[in-house]
Amino acid sequence: MHRRRRTAFVLSAAIVAAAPLLTACGSDAHPGAAAVVGGQRITVAQLESRVNEVRAAQRASAPDPAQYQQVLASSGSLTRDTLHTMVLDQVLARAAHDAGVTVSRKEVQKLRSDLEQQAGGAKGLEAAWLQKYGIAPERLDDNLRLQIEAQKLAAKLGTDTTQPAFWKALSQASKKLRIDLNPRYGTWDTTKSSRVDVRTPWVRDASAAQSA
Repeated sequence: MHRRRRTAFVLSAAIVAAAPLLTACGSDAHPGAAAVVGGQRITVAQLESRVNEVRAAQRASAPDPAQYQQVLASSGSLTRDTLHTMVLDQVLARAAHDAGVTVSRKEVQKLRSDLEQQAGGAKGLEAAWLQKYGIAPERLDDNLRLQIEAQKLAAKLGTDTTQPAFWKALSQASKKLRIDLNPRYGTWDTTKSSRVDVRTPWVRDASAAQSA
């Protein structure tokens, strides 16, 4: 995933997008885990639950079968990108904590209110975030918190979210968390704080079955 896609609108463009589900039961070292971050497991079940939230919202927004198939075709990396978001969320939280950065619920509500005005209402904002960034409506506030956290962290560092100093802080946080991805979902590049695909020809793509 390119850096310009790492966070919705703040870190450059989008933290997420979309993708086929893979048959997976976890790595040998961490059975049932999609990733281990700071010693805590992100289970395959948790990952699939998040992906299913997005798919349900996409299906609701595209009731026509042909239209929904187009949505599926345009969101071919949803599982991997969702895992990327779940991991990066923890990386950013660690970097913000280390820098003494906090985000209040009031700040999230203010940002959401401003964005809803721009989008023509709550439904408009939810639809936009779903289409552009693959964020399910129930995860919108979490994503907005992430955006504010990134902005405040950058400000605390005296930089912005496009500059090396910001990404260095995320890299340091990544190293402290000792991130270990299930090989089915790639690897985590601590330097770039990003998930990287690896060649796994032995993994069967189950996207067709999941879509059905």
